[in-house]
Amino acid sequence: MRTATLGPEERATALAEMAERELDVLVVGAGVVGAGTALDAVTRGLSTGLVEARDWASGTSSRSSKLIHGGLRYLEMLDFGLVREALKERGLLLERLAPHLVKPVPFLYPLQHKGWERLYAGSGVALYDAMSFSSGHGRGLPTHRHLSRRHALRVAPALKKDALVGALQYYDAQMDDARYVATLVRTAASYGARVASRARVVGFLREGERVVGARVRDVDGAGEYEIRAKQIVNATGVWTDDTQALIGERGQFHVRASKGIHLVVPKDRIHSSTGLILRTEKSVLFVIPWGRHWIVGTTDTDWDLDKAHPAASSADIDYLLEHVNSVLSVPLTRDDVEGVYAGLRPLLAGESDATSKLSREHTVAHPVPGMVVVAGGKYTTYRVMAKDAVDEAVHGLDQRVAGCVTEDTPLLGAEGYRALWNARAGIAARTGLHVVRVEHLLNRYGALVEELLELIAADPGLGEPLGAAEDYLRAEVVYAASHEGARHLDDVLTRRTRISIETFDRGTRSAQECAELMAPVLGWDKDQIEKEVEHYRKRVEAERESQRQPDDLTADAARLGAPDIVPL
Repeated sequence: MRTATLGPEERATALAEMAERELDVLVVGAGVVGAGTALDAVTRGLSTGLVEARDWASGTSSRSSKLIHGGLRYLEMLDFGLVREALKERGLLLERLAPHLVKPVPFLYPLQHKGWERLYAGSGVALYDAMSFSSGHGRGLPTHRHLSRRHALRVAPALKKDALVGALQYYDAQMDDARYVATLVRTAASYGARVASRARVVGFLREGERVVGARVRDVDGAGEYEIRAKQIVNATGVWTDDTQALIGERGQFHVRASKGIHLVVPKDRIHSSTGLILRTEKSVLFVIPWGRHWIVGTTDTDWDLDKAHPAASSADIDYLLEHVNSVLSVPLTRDDVEGVYAGLRPLLAGESDATSKLSREHTVAHPVPGMVVVAGGKYTTYRVMAKDAVDEAVHGLDQRVAGCVTEDTPLLGAEGYRALWNARAGIAARTGLHVVRVEHLLNRYGALVEELLELIAADPGLGEPLGAAEDYLRAEVVYAASHEGARHLDDVLTRRTRISIETFDRGTRSAQECAELMAPVLGWDKDQIEKEVEHYRKRVEAERESQRQPDDLTADAARLGAPDIVPL
């Protein structure tokens, strides 16, 4: 299997080839479900296309809590099926499919009541572990343990002494959600899928009742393409209803958007060796280790404003700070916040008005001949959603099709990762990079690290860190544009790296350097470099302004003050 390179030439070729001959399956939307669906379809031997209006994972799939988890709170809702399914997927990802991208993470649950709470919560966590083991893929994580108050405060000294009477510690897993999706897309392309970002579906082709293709506009170029396909899969998440409207069909279910915001703060602001999970009046609050930072989130509120750029208001930020500070001995302030991001969960509308009670189950439907819709669900179970979507699409194909094989199909970078990890000291000695830097690269690219090291060998200057974001090498910016489909500066600063939320300047000090590194790969002249940098700065200004606004309406208006990305 070749390793797909997603540079500008490959994108142009993919669009042309999709328009040349009828595909078996065209997937619309390259979030985690759409990317997973493309991989599932192409590994069954189906000719497959994938188009995305913006960048890979630019919607919900880059703005999550970055957890791969069974969902402890769904146990409390007695949703055992969802938890069991998610725990099996967690184990598969950790052990087989993406060990380079998905890592164990510990969480401490402070107990606030003596006696009954330890029994109640302890029983839930014990069941969680037991369901993980019974899935056959749970042996890669330590089991939970009960801690006294004294022991808990040694593990997490940041906690107030009166905030707990004891604690439970258990393990889940985490990943960089946007990087995971980009790797999924590249894996699908490596098996032969044609993929193109910045390719927006503006209409569907019909023959009578049947949908037979899509009209796709090249957002970064000139022209429109007619891409014909025997089956189209609508995997557009919170845009599901909008996509359905293009064929005059609302569909058999309705998708509502729930906004969740997260804060990013430096590691030294919270003195703890473990993540935290806290109860709130509405849901749960996580404090998640994230490299040299913590992620604090999330909220859970209805959202019916702009879907492309959901805004975090001042009230949202205050809500998170108030709740996390209720247990911290040294409270966080606004000045501690490096980054803020907001995302929208696609929830299947139910009878309850509270978004935290809407279904996290997923649904697959065939509303009109030729089109399958998949919606709902959660990040962890994307592979199951993708399988169900392709199974449904296969019913509409007049041919025999193999079954799903993604349970045994590792993502690019997984094969050989553990051997390279064991050899990391030797790689450091060979390349002159510090071993910590090699570990950073291995946990972002796995075995694909050799491709980055080749770039550095050809141009040693690429082995230097970025001037204003030292966690990342200059080579990673070039690689994002040449191999990972990054088309704009925003793609690199926000999704291929996390500079936009991991630095107090939100990436503005890195913008010029990154744009100049991308320019030779993407053919930018000086004018385009300046446009990219100026656009990014305006985006950051608009986000900062939105975060000063008191409510969703004013925050949304402020965020929309920045124009969308300029075409190339």
